[in-house]
Order: sequence, then structure tokens, then C-alpha cells
Amino acid sequence: MPGPVTLHLADEAATAALGVRLAEALRPGDVVLLAGDLGAGKTALARAVIRHLMADPDLDVPSPSFALVQPYEGGGHVLLHADLYRLASERDIDELGLFDRPEAILLVEWPERAPGLAARANIVVTLSLPADRKGRIAVIDAPAERRI
Repeated sequence: MPGPVTLHLADEAATAALGVRLAEALRPGDVVLLAGDLGAGKTALARAVIRHLMADPDLDVPSPSFALVQPYEGGGHVLLHADLYRLASERDIDELGLFDRPEAILLVEWPERAPGLAARANIVVTLSLPADRKGRIAVIDAPAERRI
């Protein structure tokens, strides 16, 4: 299996375009981990994926940092957008209902808070800011047949 793919995303439009490509590769039941430091673009990428899958480019997609999980259903898709930053313990993940609907696509920000999720992940996207702070770097780890 080939290694991860690294992309430089010059701006928000490039991040949104990656979100569309990612959305088009997703299947029901996929678990996508969005890792990276604060401000690296995890929510911006998730927002682009959600808007594309819900077929609504103007959909309000708030960060789920306080609610922890924000559900979406539309365009023939069920999606859960989770932000685990405020998760007190990995044991608390069971209470979030992330796997109650096996057909749901799951986007998880701050997966580092629940390392056990790594075993369930189909795709991992790690975002970071380059040294010059211009744009962002995306490292995408996905099976060869699911290249983004």
C-alpha cells in the first residue's frame, strides 16, 4: 500500500476543494479522522465535506466544539461531525452515540482525545500550518483504492 499523500493548500478555496474531493470518496459507515493543531483548518475542511454531501453550499455548519456532535441528514447521506477537544476521557466516547447508526459517515476532529478511534478509521487527514504560515499542509492517509 502506498504511503500518505501530502498536499499544500494555498488558501480557503483549496481547502474547500479538498473537502469536495474527500466527500466524493466517502461511503456509508466511513470514519474520517481530522487531526491537527488548533487553527490548522479541521473545521473548514469538515464544513466543505458536509456542505458537499448535504448538497447545500450555504448550509450553516457550526463547529461542534460545545455540542461535541452535530448530526446532518440530507442528499442521501447521514453524517455525524464530532469535535472531541472537550472530551473528558476516552471512556466518554460511548455516550456520544457515534456508532449508533452504522450507515453514518463520521468526521472526527481532535481524534487524539480518543486514540481507540484510530482502529476504526478509513481515512486520516492531518492538517498543519507551514513554517511561513501561508496556507496549510494536508497529509492524507487512505487505502490505495480510496485515494483522494
